[in-house]
Amino acid sequence: MVHFIASWRGTCRVIAPVLVDLAKKLPNVTYLKVDVDELKTVAEEWNVEAMPTFIYLKEGKLIDKVVGAKKDELQQRIVLTNLVHKV
Repeated sequence: MVHFIASWRGTCRVIAPVLVDLAKKLPNVTYLKVDVDELKTVAEEWNVEAMPTFIYLKEGKLIDKVVGAKKDELQQRIVLTNLVHKV
């Protein structure tokens, strides 16, 4: 899961602890954070227009996307897209 943030945006700061908890619950998922102000070209390549945006990738391919701080949807999408892999 790639989490696109803007460090100055309040909703990005609010959702951060939710992602920490999610990472503890689902440690077999790879979590990446991209600050759009530092890596504009990466955000542009993934067509990120609002923050926070969560991109779900599997084997390098986009399989889902959540725009906004929708904490209940984040874990549901991980399960629905079968991102949890076995160790």
